[in-house]
Amino acid sequence: MGTLDKVLYTAKTHASGGRDGGSAHSSDGRLKVVFSRPGGAGDGTNPEQLFAAGWSACFIGAMQVVAMRQKITLPPGTAIDAEVDLGPSGDAFGIAARLNISLPGMERDAAQSLIEAAHQICPYSRATRGNIDATITLV
Repeated sequence: MGTLDKVLYTAKTHASGGRDGGSAHSSDGRLKVVFSRPGGAGDGTNPEQLFAAGWSACFIGAMQVVAMRQKITLPPGTAIDAEVDLGPSGDAFGIAARLNISLPGMERDAAQSLIEAAHQICPYSRATRGNIDATITLV
């Protein structure tokens, strides 16, 4: 893994209390979340939901960059339904993920090519490549 050529942005958060009743907030005040255990009681979110939302948004951004470079336009309704699994992995815990990508009306081969190129430049895809079971599917 290489180093960054230039830092474009640094996210800063503070978390306390963990999954069960904990909370986190960003240094700029834009993010304030309360945590609840996955499937448990409470109104909070969990790290897996945040990861699914973050990777989806980042991947759409990567598709926008690829589309701009290829001088094409992403179709209206471009969306990702993400699923992130949490479970035991030996003596530790692990995650697996699926990104189901919708590019309505786009020719299938062109859409698949765009997705593959985005998967190469998306920071979340790069960070997880070879580390988790991840499936990226054009739906």
